[in-house]
Amino acid sequence: MAAFHVMTGAGESFARPVVNRIGIADVFDALKRGFDDFMEKPSHYVFLCLMYPIAGVFLTLWTSGANLLPMVFPLMAGFVLIGPIAAIGLYEISRRREAGVDMSWTHALDVRHSPALPAIVAVGLMLLALFVVWLVTAQTLYSNLLGEVFPRTMGDFTRQVFGTPQGMQLIIWGNLIGFVFALVVLAISVITFPLLLDRDVGAVSAVVTSIRATLINPVPVLLWGLIVAALLVIGTIPVFAGLALVIPILGHATWHLYRKLVAREAA
Repeated sequence: MAAFHVMTGAGESFARPVVNRIGIADVFDALKRGFDDFMEKPSHYVFLCLMYPIAGVFLTLWTSGANLLPMVFPLMAGFVLIGPIAAIGLYEISRRREAGVDMSWTHALDVRHSPALPAIVAVGLMLLALFVVWLVTAQTLYSNLLGEVFPRTMGDFTRQVFGTPQGMQLIIWGNLIGFVFALVVLAISVITFPLLLDRDVGAVSAVVTSIRATLINPVPVLLWGLIVAALLVIGTIPVFAGLALVIPILGHATWHLYRKLVAREAA
């Protein structure tokens, strides 16, 4: 029964939330509303999200120290794939602000009391699995093009990637494959977690609704994906420190994008 609940949610039938058509202006409005949510108590969210730059620095140092330099970029790019998981608590904060109730940062942990928690965990595990597949794919591509032995220094790695024909192939194919992974994750998760927090519709219904929203609004959703990717890249440049600002703003904005893409439940 628990597995059944994860698949279908609290209702007896498969839920099909109504998906709206939106425009490019709605995407930027969602981003503005997300920034407004962030500015309500910015210090709280910066503190809450410091774990992301710290984790980024740790992963970079670990890959460098373990002679895994080629994995630094795939790990950084992987933030795009697992970003929806990282921002779950922020969706809850925006939901509470919208409802006019207390939005202290501690309420980000209230997600653990959500009736849709099993479905949230199921979708989260799916995204983590995609993240692992991406890392394995990136490592396999590097090994096939440049060999099994990883470079020992950043200088050797740079010369390999930018100074050889195989390195150019790695850049081209790596970015193309990464784009496909990012596109898949965008389609299946752009509104999945906010929808599950708002309504216990089940993991399958939430993912299907996210895909429907993407197919009905391909240009706005793709624009949203490009904005997310660009801001995450900018956030990682200053030693990942910018993620403490970027992630909360994007997290809040995702809630408002969800409100625009999915019609509210009938009373």
